[in-house]
Amino acid sequence: MNSFDLQGYHMFNQFAGHHVLLDRIFPFFAQYSLEVYIILFIIAWFTLPKSEARQRHALLIMGLSGVLGLIINILLSHLYFRPRPFTVLPKGTFTQLIPHTADASFPSDHTTGSFGFAAASWGKAPKWITISFTILAVLNAIGRLYVGVHWPTDVIAGIIIGTLCGRLLWKFSSFFQPLTDFGLRLFHYGISEHNDSK
Repeated sequence: MNSFDLQGYHMFNQFAGHHVLLDRIFPFFAQYSLEVYIILFIIAWFTLPKSEARQRHALLIMGLSGVLGLIINILLSHLYFRPRPFTVLPKGTFTQLIPHTADASFPSDHTTGSFGFAAASWGKAPKWITISFTILAVLNAIGRLYVGVHWPTDVIAGIIIGTLCGRLLWKFSSFFQPLTDFGLRLFHYGISEHNDSK
């Protein structure tokens, strides 16, 4: 382990187990951010104006960005295995607040998915979606360090991968338009600009 990871890990994890409020907030977001995101996706899909096809397409790209990031992580974890902090640090030198399997630590899947969702929303989705998804991504990233299951560079890599995926998929967003159109037809919402142009 390098000094940056070790010092950064303890910088966040040192507070774990000492603050009742933080010990509830960060473990929640570290564990259940995916469930919160699913709820936000559902709320956004059904509360947007029925005629709003472009913003629903943004939701699709957001979701796919997170998935792409996780696929990349799976490949990386097979190329390079880094043990998690709680498997290598001496007992008594850290506080682990949530249970976790001793699988690959690098990169952080939770952080990658979160920033994939958030980054794809930047400049493309309504402000309330962008703000809520980005705040959740930040809380998740900090939470993974706070609860003791990731090294700082795991989280940094997750931020980079997720953000790149979120921006990259917009370059190919037209390829996924049929999926959005299917969803629009399924729920009897407005047709997309893609169809309007035909």
